[in-house]
Amino acid sequence: MPAGFLDIAGTDDIASTTERQIRPQQTTAAAGTIRKITVPASIDMISVLGPGDEYLRILERELDADVHVRGNEITFSGDPEALVAAADVLTEMVAIIRTGQGLSADAVERILTMMRTGDERPAEVLTQNILSDRGRTIRPKTLNQKRYVDMIDEHTVVFGIGPAGTGKTYLAMAKAVQALQAKMVNRIILTRPAVEAGERLGFLPGTLGDKMDPYVRPLHDALHDMIDPDSIPRLLTAGTIEIAPLAYMRGRTLNDAFVILDEAQNTSPEQMKMFLTRLGFGSKMVVTGDVTQVDLPGGQRSGLRVVQDILDDIDDIAFCNLTNLDVVRHKLVGRIVAAYDRFDSTRSDSARSDNTREKR
Repeated sequence: MPAGFLDIAGTDDIASTTERQIRPQQTTAAAGTIRKITVPASIDMISVLGPGDEYLRILERELDADVHVRGNEITFSGDPEALVAAADVLTEMVAIIRTGQGLSADAVERILTMMRTGDERPAEVLTQNILSDRGRTIRPKTLNQKRYVDMIDEHTVVFGIGPAGTGKTYLAMAKAVQALQAKMVNRIILTRPAVEAGERLGFLPGTLGDKMDPYVRPLHDALHDMIDPDSIPRLLTAGTIEIAPLAYMRGRTLNDAFVILDEAQNTSPEQMKMFLTRLGFGSKMVVTGDVTQVDLPGGQRSGLRVVQDILDDIDDIAFCNLTNLDVVRHKLVGRIVAAYDRFDSTRSDSARSDNTREKR
């Protein structure tokens, strides 16, 4: 099937095909290969081109092609493979627009990344809604994020491991709220190890809530994005939502609950085992963390670093490893994460070389 001949009539059957929507026509001229793509008349061209043709400039830069627009006809000239990719990307852009979801420069760049690295259609990834509240919709923004969300749907225990900004905790909380609203669970339990206080919170002034507030503030912020803020105190008082330090999980059995352990890189192997064995009937657990950000004192081993070696072959447990490509904060964050990864890798290689020379 030629690229671009994908039905974009709606969200119910994004993958069906037709020859009536985007029509690519390819010819060869002296200057190279030319491909003309006709956008459906029902689609506002501004939503395809972007403000000031911003989205088109992204395609031109990333695909190394010249682009010209006349009416609803877009002409690309350049390498044949790039032109096939251009038709595919435009098809995905139009498919997303047809769902009523607007595009952004970031979304266009993510579509390009997904087309290069994955076998799933970006339109299917970027239109998978988890929660909609007060005019805001929470959905995966990368292919790995979609896989992570799918794993949460399909498994009882899921580990989301990756750098800051990859949405691992935020998406897990969105799935927890979704499960609570659908009455799949009776409560949400959010927990973190309070490493900075050594989990010895008794010496701190105030109530448990006061003591824990600095450590769980990011979880509160996420809840405010997903639930009516006025209802959060009531849900906390009723125990429908519980936020507590990891030490308070000891000795409990957590039934009919969606349980999230955040900052799991700061657990010891013993704490990780303790947490996982709290799992009760009708419950689901998601464990999130970044193994490059361990704050444990005295060179302690991280429970998150060893858990995959221990549990990798157990059914109904899944591991999702997110990367700098999944960072959904400012684009510089992804570049910063990648730069640190390269630095750490180079330093590790250098240390191994030094050790080898010393042995000789």
